[in-house]
Amino acid sequence: MAGLTTFFMLSGITLVAQKPRARDLGVPFPGTPGALNAITDVAGVEVGHATVISGEGKLVRGSGPVRTGVTVVSPQKIGGANRFYGAFYAQNGNGEMTGTTWLEESGMLEGAVFITNTHAVGTVRDAYIAWQVQHTPPPNPARFGETVFSLPIVAETWDGYLNDIYGFHIKPEHVAQAIENAKPGVLPAEGNVGGGTGMVCYGFKGGIGTSSRKVQTPSGAFTVGVLVQCNCGRRPQLLIAGAPVGEEITDEVPYAANPKLEQTETGSIIIVIATDAPLLPHQLRRIAHRATMGLARTGSISGNGSGDIFVAFSTANPRPGLEPKLRTVSELPNEEMDPLFAGTVQATEEAIVNAMVGAETMIGVDGHKVIALPHDRLRTTLRKYHRLAE
Repeated sequence: MAGLTTFFMLSGITLVAQKPRARDLGVPFPGTPGALNAITDVAGVEVGHATVISGEGKLVRGSGPVRTGVTVVSPQKIGGANRFYGAFYAQNGNGEMTGTTWLEESGMLEGAVFITNTHAVGTVRDAYIAWQVQHTPPPNPARFGETVFSLPIVAETWDGYLNDIYGFHIKPEHVAQAIENAKPGVLPAEGNVGGGTGMVCYGFKGGIGTSSRKVQTPSGAFTVGVLVQCNCGRRPQLLIAGAPVGEEITDEVPYAANPKLEQTETGSIIIVIATDAPLLPHQLRRIAHRATMGLARTGSISGNGSGDIFVAFSTANPRPGLEPKLRTVSELPNEEMDPLFAGTVQATEEAIVNAMVGAETMIGVDGHKVIALPHDRLRTTLRKYHRLAE
């Protein structure tokens, strides 16, 4: 199926299928996904990627090889005026997510969420502010905060095993490209794309993955969607649907030549959670906590060297502009949140596996090679531990 792109319509939603996903391989995940099985099942949510790949061979700092990119997730058309309730949680803080101080203080997500490599955070942050200045009305001195105040959320994971990370190859134009590529209602590309281009997950090629769940509460039906940039875990830890896949597939571990790296948790994961359920900031923080449990289902222990940072937002109760007006909002009772907790855990687990299933073998700096999760051997392992059809 490599290289084949198929377009079809389902209830007005465009699906773009390029590769098999984890469910196509028979992975028995619990729960009911949305039509796309993606974070874009939450109406209005946009995802865009800019992928930067060039060069091969020996590392020459500043010249490559380059294996990196930028991914953006937004609750609305990027540049829109609405703000949304949001929250974040750091399971282990050996990483960076800018803008979270104000997110936690205000309870509001005031723009898009960007994900890139560790050394590009500042570039992406500044480029997004510059983009906002260019695409909003001229500053009005009497209304300062509405036009020029910005504390963007930009998160990172480290891609230096495959990418010339010290070459600073992410430029403002890549941020603009990710924004331009952002679309709602479409299955986002997974694997070696955007910010996930150079990432390694459980000793296999990692990257971007997404999933969603439809949930039912006494107050109504809602959707929760998850997008991850996974760069975490060691090979022996990997569990897929409870099967010890990492212990079954032990060849070509990327860090095997460096025993210290192989024995240490040195990666990270960024998890973005969206829902259309009417949740307030303290409830969204509870949702963000549950991403940890989905991550744990894949085997991670969130080791000392791992930056495991999560952000959650709700598209319900959008707040237009910054007008200081009294407002009435809806709130789902805490007693009805269990289905959303379950959906978050399930979608997080599946998004991580989708990232690995969607990724392809990559060779980067100095010939460093990271193999993709072998689909046939994954199925063989799952048949060993589950009753799957041949």
